[in-house]
Amino acid sequence: MAVGIVFDGVGVTQAQYEQVLHQVSPDDALAPGMLHHVAGTVEGGIVVVELWESQEALNTFFTEKLGAALQAAGISIQPKVFEIFNEIKS
Repeated sequence: MAVGIVFDGVGVTQAQYEQVLHQVSPDDALAPGMLHHVAGTVEGGIVVVELWESQEALNTFFTEKLGAALQAAGISIQPKVFEIFNEIKS
């Protein structure tokens, strides 16, 4: 089952986001199992939303890459994960 994540990065700067992004995806390619990634600024920080093929794919990415990259950037915020029950595409 597909899952989504919302990373509400209050206090996270765009420079920190870019540090993490370049560490986990130096070629700007989606990680295996990641279907979509968007990021933007909100008042006081950064928000990231992703769509994943499965919880397992997300777990693998977090364990193998993202966890260490967040730690290296000084980010301790954990994403909120939710099951996808509907997706509308163009």
